[in-house]
Amino acid sequence: MRKVLIIDTSILCVYLGVPGKETCGSDKDKWDKKRVEARFQVEEKQGAKFILPIATIIETGNHIAQANSKRYEIAQAFGNILVKVADGVIPWGVFETQVGELWNSEQLKQLATEWPTLASRKISIGDATIKTVAEYYAKTSSTFQVEIFTGDGGLKAYEPAIPAPTRRSTRKKA
Repeated sequence: MRKVLIIDTSILCVYLGVPGKETCGSDKDKWDKKRVEARFQVEEKQGAKFILPIATIIETGNHIAQANSKRYEIAQAFGNILVKVADGVIPWGVFETQVGELWNSEQLKQLATEWPTLASRKISIGDATIKTVAEYYAKTSSTFQVEIFTGDGGLKAYEPAIPAPTRRSTRKKA
């Protein structure tokens, strides 16, 4: 089963070396640049599809702009990643769907209803939308395992469950 890796802000900041955000995760599961790069390489070799939700792009940009040093250099590196994504040079993609398909009035009402509970659990509105993107991929494709690549245990807890494999004899024939 191929994997969709939803990239969270915490991991992208580590990857870019944003000052003050060079590591993420718990003491038992710490992510640094070397570990993040190694994971990206393994997942790329295995054919994973990397997705950058808009919330990740915006939040990462905010962290870069608020960094105490190297803002220009890191912003350039981030810009280079975005250009490579846009040109299809690296196996990353920006979450693409019709806006109305995911963010229609019903979905916005659902987010408005769910978010106060998530906020009380320290899940930001950005993370709530990342959770929604992960759920979208889980619902729309039975051929992908969806993982939220994050150092945030709170967000990781909302990762969609891995679908149970179906036996060949029970699969529908085309």
